[in-house]
Amino acid sequence: MRRSTGLLLCLGVVGAAGAWLHAADQLPPYESGIIWPEPTMVEPGSATKAPSDAIVLFDGKDLSKWKDGEKWRVEDGIAYADKGYIRTKQPFGDCQLHLEFATPEEAKGKEQQRGNSGVFLMGKYEVQILDSYDNPTYFDGQAGAIYKQRPPMVNASRKPGEWQEYDIIFTAPRFAKDGKLSKPAYVTVLHNGVVIQNHTELEGETDYRVPPHYKKHADKLPISLQYHGQPVKFRNIWIREINEPVGKKAEKKTASTTSS
Repeated sequence: MRRSTGLLLCLGVVGAAGAWLHAADQLPPYESGIIWPEPTMVEPGSATKAPSDAIVLFDGKDLSKWKDGEKWRVEDGIAYADKGYIRTKQPFGDCQLHLEFATPEEAKGKEQQRGNSGVFLMGKYEVQILDSYDNPTYFDGQAGAIYKQRPPMVNASRKPGEWQEYDIIFTAPRFAKDGKLSKPAYVTVLHNGVVIQNHTELEGETDYRVPPHYKKHADKLPISLQYHGQPVKFRNIWIREINEPVGKKAEKKTASTTSS
């Protein structure tokens, strides 16, 4: 009796579950009620070709899209950092930035004096460039660090002289009308295809001598590349502006009524 009772209970549970699944199959599919715009078609590009919707900032020919770009040397499709910073003529906010760099093949100096440069998002928030291959330094100042704020999760550096890649996804900070910070900046960084910063919250602008801090600024500002005394090389620089899709609530259908 016990065995048959247990079997009946099991069959009852299975039968109830089957009935519930059958009833669920009869329900209409879930709909969010939001009408989304159709995503734009983009050709993704390749290792040597930018996505079709990207703005090419350096294609190996010249630095005409950069303010003070004439101060840097361009030879054989490569730009050599020299004589100060260069800044994009076009301002950017939320963006996806791709660039390739190589530190000097002959590894002279140590710590911060080896292949030092930097990418300054909005000209204010630095992702460090450094020869960090067998070159110990303070961790929040090595390659891929958010300078003086957050070390990279791992060191994905290649040997001196070898080409390396940064893919940076940046969300700009938001400020209220009174100048107060309403939302901090965030950055994700892939170094040679390896995630080293994962949606890292930025504490503010990069400053060597004082703590990071926010000051109200425009929604879009130029991107800067740094010259720090060493001839770091750059190639294949492109950027995509990020625009989140905006949906709208569908109008609710109301049943029409008729009177006789």
